[in-house]
Amino acid sequence: MNSLNRRQVLASAAAVAAGAGRTGFSAGPAATEFQFNYIVGSCMYGYLYLGEILPEVAKCGSRHLDIWPKSHGNQREQLADMGEELFASLLKKHDVSLGCITQYKLGPFGLQNEMRIAQRLGCQTMVTGGSGPRNLKGAELKKAVGDFLEKMKPHLEVAEETGVTIAIENHVNNLIDSPDSLKYLAELRPSENIGIALAPYHLPQDAELIAQLVKDLGNATKVFYAWEHGDGCVKRLPKAQELLQLPAYGPLDFGPVVQALVDVNFSGWTEIFMHPVPRGIPIMETAAQVTAEINKSRTYLSEQLSAVTGGM
Repeated sequence: MNSLNRRQVLASAAAVAAGAGRTGFSAGPAATEFQFNYIVGSCMYGYLYLGEILPEVAKCGSRHLDIWPKSHGNQREQLADMGEELFASLLKKHDVSLGCITQYKLGPFGLQNEMRIAQRLGCQTMVTGGSGPRNLKGAELKKAVGDFLEKMKPHLEVAEETGVTIAIENHVNNLIDSPDSLKYLAELRPSENIGIALAPYHLPQDAELIAQLVKDLGNATKVFYAWEHGDGCVKRLPKAQELLQLPAYGPLDFGPVVQALVDVNFSGWTEIFMHPVPRGIPIMETAAQVTAEINKSRTYLSEQLSAVTGGM
């Protein structure tokens, strides 16, 4: 992204934030049918109290929350502490719905009780990682993905019963971590209740490759993380370098990726995302500052969408 675009992003972020609190506000231009369906990750706000996070959701152009447990956030633990009734009342008070529960610790074979909680709270998406051997290729990889999906069948029965879709992220050092493994998952999945949470951070930072993968996966993708690698998230860095994980800051050109999302008419969640170091802290010091950073990336994505659809 060139410097002119960066200046445009920062200059127009305030305009986005000013309109973001309106019900139904979207990043996409009004003239196009395609719009990003934004969801806000609770872990972007670290361990802040849900009562502080929920008012920020509308300001981020969304009405939906993705709730994370420790160590990235602790809002799933907050839910457990306050109980489902009080949690639901907090959501209602702020006109927010629970769109996703992220649960890596439980793994793909430990989600049955969590799916029943999700059903009671009206949540239809759950993100976790894939389980199985690593560093496979070709026929061996395809077989391992097939074996994983076979083991998932009892859990997918519960997913179908509860109306929950399990989205498997291409997290590094997992069975499902490469473009080929994602394509095998999309090809072999035995149920619409399993899909993909696509994280560009964990892929080669090649915009055309990521865009082609979006097209190859089609409607199997249920969550798209607007998240690039930048300088990474495994060691402490100056904040300016850490923020390079966010669209509008890092070097990845999201234009081809947005074009691909439009081409497949992507209707899943879009989550503007990054990880801070250490985990559990907000990406910025205050909730308002976190929201401002999310909105800078949202402005950038809106500009890419306008360029793709001719909305500008």
